[in-house]
Amino acid sequence: MITTLARIIKYGRQNFTRNAWLSTATIAIMALALTVFGGLLIFNVITKTIISSIENKIDISVYFKNTTGEDDILRIKSTLSSLPEVQNVDYVSKDQALEIFKQKHQSDQTISQAISQLSDNPLLASLNIKARDPKEYPVISAYLNNDSIQPFIENVSYSQNADVIDRLNRILSTAQKGGWGLTIFMSLIAILITFNTIRLAIYSNRESINIMRLVGGSNFFIRGPFLIEGVLYGVISAIISLLLMAPIIYFVSPYANAVIPELYLWSYFASSFVLLLFYQILFGIGLGLVSSFIAIGKYLKD
Repeated sequence: MITTLARIIKYGRQNFTRNAWLSTATIAIMALALTVFGGLLIFNVITKTIISSIENKIDISVYFKNTTGEDDILRIKSTLSSLPEVQNVDYVSKDQALEIFKQKHQSDQTISQAISQLSDNPLLASLNIKARDPKEYPVISAYLNNDSIQPFIENVSYSQNADVIDRLNRILSTAQKGGWGLTIFMSLIAILITFNTIRLAIYSNRESINIMRLVGGSNFFIRGPFLIEGVLYGVISAIISLLLMAPIIYFVSPYANAVIPELYLWSYFASSFVLLLFYQILFGIGLGLVSSFIAIGKYLKD
């Protein structure tokens, strides 16, 4: 059995090196398909980081009417804090809101002068509510609509934030589906190219194959070298695809980090290199084996 496997691997390597130009073209197409697949894996990481970053910055801001007393606001704060969906509630008084506003716009002389001329504080007291899970915000928002709280409330900011999250999810979901579509399209091209390469290899070795069939060679022994050839295409293409991705990710990483501070793209790529290589090789071997299996299976049927 070991001798048979050794021969199969040997003949598979010979088939691979014999058609150098065809092998190069096949590897190039397969490497492009795997690069798209790898890009999709990276895109999934970027998508999750973007969503997580935005969700972490989102809370529910509840603004109270000017007629609402501080005791009522603190009572509502205590009630909200007791909800299992709520992580924490911060109270911002009218005076604190004005100080925050001044600090935020201290470089704008026009706004600073306008504030100094005000006789009364126009800002409202508020509660900033942070949920334990972003999915719990609708529950908290619904709770704020009950009759015991609603008369004190001027405005709740959640609906606008919910629309932003929902819209972003739809955009990223569409982009992700497009990425999968491109991956499938490139994979089909890679399978077609590999299929034709294997068929040509079979054609050039047809006399040897016919002799093996005449002397009783098993389908496994005949099929084996071409499957090994497909595996070699997949493994080499996977390595090349990661080598193509590495400089691109290294170059893009600082710009991505500037836009999304939580996204350390190069660090993720470097730390997950082995896992990404495993996925790429697995996908590449799958493409190579499927192409080879179809090609030799068709020939054996003929």
